[in-house]
Amino acid sequence: MFNITDEGRNDLLSRGFSRRQMMRAAMLVSGGATALALNPEIARAAAGTDTIRISLNECWAGPMAPGLKASAEISAKCNRYTPDDIHARLIKTIATVENMPEDHISTWPGSNEALARSVLVFCSPQKGLVTADPSYETAVTAAKFLGAPIKSVPLTEDYRHDVKAMLAANPDAGLYYVCSPNNPTGTLTPMADIEWLVANKPAGAVVVVDEAYIHWTSDFPNNTANHLVRAGKDVLIMRTFSKVFGMAGMRMGFAMGRPDLINKLRAHDGGQMSYQIPVPAAACANASLTATSLIDQRRKELVAVRAMTEAFLSKRGLRVIGPSHANMLMVDWKTKTAKEMQAAFKAQNVEIAGGRWAIWPTVSRITIGSRKEMEGFMAACNKVLTA
Repeated sequence: MFNITDEGRNDLLSRGFSRRQMMRAAMLVSGGATALALNPEIARAAAGTDTIRISLNECWAGPMAPGLKASAEISAKCNRYTPDDIHARLIKTIATVENMPEDHISTWPGSNEALARSVLVFCSPQKGLVTADPSYETAVTAAKFLGAPIKSVPLTEDYRHDVKAMLAANPDAGLYYVCSPNNPTGTLTPMADIEWLVANKPAGAVVVVDEAYIHWTSDFPNNTANHLVRAGKDVLIMRTFSKVFGMAGMRMGFAMGRPDLINKLRAHDGGQMSYQIPVPAAACANASLTATSLIDQRRKELVAVRAMTEAFLSKRGLRVIGPSHANMLMVDWKTKTAKEMQAAFKAQNVEIAGGRWAIWPTVSRITIGSRKEMEGFMAACNKVLTA
């Protein structure tokens, strides 16, 4: 069936997938347009060159200088499929930086594909997905696409994942998804809560911890869930180079987990997608991972500009949901819907995210861009609020 392996087809049949669901699974495994459709950050209208783009949680700066240098140097060798053994070198670098065995790591073209694939692998018509509301939507979109049951649990009053409520919502789920820092709120779920969920979940279920924004946090690298993977727990960690590393357009990410879990992610297409990493992107990622001073520099710049933006919004009497530990803020306009404010800002050539989170109809997500971009946002905000 399409490009699903015999092993993958047998797995889907054993877990109760119908023929229609298997066809959708094949579409998901094949990547391409289906994978893009599952990514809410990619689907967007084209913006003008003078537009301030602070809607997609992109980094305000491009790839780091060491990464660009490595990418340019290896591009001249791209007549070879794997020049300089770059893919293997990248795995070794990730293993060193994350203190993780190499067979616990799988590269992917961004983390979105691995996240969607985890829903296919660990959910089914009988085994559901449990997620927070609001949170990153790919897992929910994939579950809807595949016909798996979904339970969405509101965040706590201080905007953590309510792990006990998540377990109670479906005590027999196949996958529990925790995004920390959370998208769209930027808030952290304490490691003790994640550990509780891992310890109390049903046997055979997997906890996916999405750490796309972990490099922005002040406690990195001491606040990741890596130790749970190293301890052999039923945990998968998703990472991406689209945020602090400024590589969103290069489509580079990786997953970490026990070898049996990693192999399950790869099984349905024989590992094809996890190896489809462009050589220049792999080289850029490999060189950027160890650029700790540049990571620290970007983090400091973010914290300063985020604080400036929060102070402005507070002075304007607007409620900011948080505290955010990432490159985004959620702003409650109170009397205007997020879609109305999105349109109003668009008229000022400022692109913000709005209307995606039904649970918060008056709340917009603002990506923290460069200081100049956020000064432009503040000027536009003054005009919108006084119109």
